Amino acid sequence: MLVMTSNGLSSDKLLNAVRNRIKKSNSAVIITTASVGYKQNDKHIKRLTSELRSCGLSVNYFDFDTEDKNKLNEYDVIELIGGNPFYLLKVMKDRACKELFAKLIKDKTVIGISAGALVFQKSINLIAMYTPQLNDEVKLDDLSGLGLTDVEILPHYHRFLNVFELFEETVKAYENTTGVKVIRLDDGEGVLINGCGYIKV
Repeated sequence: MLVMTSNGLSSDKLLNAVRNRIKKSNSAVIITTASVGYKQNDKHIKRLTSELRSCGLSVNYFDFDTEDKNKLNEYDVIELIGGNPFYLLKVMKDRACKELFAKLIKDKTVIGISAGALVFQKSINLIAMYTPQLNDEVKLDDLSGLGLTDVEILPHYHRFLNVFELFEETVKAYENTTGVKVIRLDDGEGVLINGCGYIKV
């Protein structure tokens, strides 16, 4: 199962929905790669760890920059934190992670948070319209994602609605141009994807 969230399992509704689907799971790992410059010291780590532990999971940490991707097979739940989606996507492409995560999503539970969810989409072109500066140092030329879901999200929707000029107009134009329906997610919301279907929580 793939769970795409705005800021993690930060609402009781979303937390309970995921908890009910991972009752037989024992271990979780948090991938910190997207939080460039902070990694395991990211300010959200304490809360994210607490959320997973409340599901009865032991929690470890992992970074693609320093560890072997195959270590992820050891865990029942894999969570990718937010940060720079361009950097995370580049690293995951460089490490040839698509096949591994296709298997993990099929057999286990993968939770993506903001940037950690966006990488699973067909592209991150919409995000590039809002924050192209995040790619200045990464220099990712191909903005196609791992393509492991047809679902596209826009995280932190109402938090950013008045931060970016023409925020909603931009996503509407993107939808009209691409024919993609973008799911706007507020913090505390997520999309649970299992097989070909999904539900918004």
